[in-house]
Amino acid sequence: MTTATDRATFTDMAESTQQDWHIIATHQATYMVDLPGRVLDHLRLLDGDFCGFAVDRLTHSLQTAARAERAGRDDRYVLCALLHDIGDTLGSFNHADIAAAIIKPFVAPELHWMVEHHAEFQGYYFFHHLGLDRDMRERYRGMREFDLTEEFCADFDSPAFDPSYDTPPLEHYEPLIRELMVHPIRSIYLPTED
Repeated sequence: MTTATDRATFTDMAESTQQDWHIIATHQATYMVDLPGRVLDHLRLLDGDFCGFAVDRLTHSLQTAARAERAGRDDRYVLCALLHDIGDTLGSFNHADIAAAIIKPFVAPELHWMVEHHAEFQGYYFFHHLGLDRDMRERYRGMREFDLTEEFCADFDSPAFDPSYDTPPLEHYEPLIRELMVHPIRSIYLPTED
């Protein structure tokens, strides 16, 4: 439990001191180390949420990751495949933005872009059934991330709704999450090299 002596004293950031930020940074370090556990907890929220699909959202995420892993993609790509729909519960209208924000500190910019735009690319397979533009992704053709994202959707995301697919449990990916989501590779809170 945090006591008053374990807390900063300012009521306005403009009045904060180095000592205040030392206290906050100490607490924040512990909180940041626990991020993988919170991500795993949030993935578990997808369990049992079918939303009309043949598999629940967690199974879809696990299948997407398994397909990428079995195709020999690297660990950060597999992490993106696993977390690409983690935003479904809170971002019903922009789930890709939420997933992209979560993975951004831990992956290369092109993988972040892939997750951020995967919904527009995935739309190629079903938007026309909803009266939407299935070619929405075409506005990105010519960008270096286009082929990467097109492949992600075609090979891993789109076919990952199969109840008979040999889907690993979430525990299979726990070490990956715990390893990759502890040390960010880019963040505004990291010192920059000159």
